[in-house]
Amino acid sequence: MRPPFPIRGEQAAEIAAALRADILSGVLPPDTALGQQEIAARFSVSRLPVREALRLLEHDGLVQIEPNKTARVTRLRIADLIELGEMRVAAETLALSRSMPHLSDAQIAAAEAIQTRMEAAPPAAFAELNAAFHRQLYLPAGRPRLIGHIDALGLLSERYLRRAVEKLDYAGASHSEHHAILRACRARDADRAISLLSAHIDTAVRTLAAALADTSQVAD
Repeated sequence: MRPPFPIRGEQAAEIAAALRADILSGVLPPDTALGQQEIAARFSVSRLPVREALRLLEHDGLVQIEPNKTARVTRLRIADLIELGEMRVAAETLALSRSMPHLSDAQIAAAEAIQTRMEAAPPAAFAELNAAFHRQLYLPAGRPRLIGHIDALGLLSERYLRRAVEKLDYAGASHSEHHAILRACRARDADRAISLLSAHIDTAVRTLAAALADTSQVAD
């Protein structure tokens, strides 16, 4: 028996975190029904924190809640993927442009170390390490709200990215593009680094959109 949670908000946050991990990993595939009673039993809680947890996931864009219907894991949408890609290009190129004047050799080396770990890691770890790689290059920008926005977009993009790594020959191309971005950063060639980053995100979106077109878990 799980110990009781001291505060309902903490209950909701923990439940949301567990369900979020299951959704991102694919344990809960798109369109899966999320019955409140079943979730409450899983976590040994009342239905009230479950409802709050589902609202948190709805805010993340991972769950769809309709009146008088069971909540469901949102389906993957090519239109959403494209929109996320456009937003990521705008936000991440801005972050890198502000970061480049302050990016030190040590910070570039730290990003390269993350890249090395990513190339040796299993596919399940790719998304987390990929986000860490990009974040390392953006942090010197000193724009915490912008970084938070990028993190939120990354969360929404993660389900798509996981499918690219698991089902497509995408990781190798991504690694190569990361190395090109690192070379441009070391050369302090901001224009080239930003151009490479934009192309990197766009390539990932186009690759995924083409692959998802034949997937039953993609919404109309």
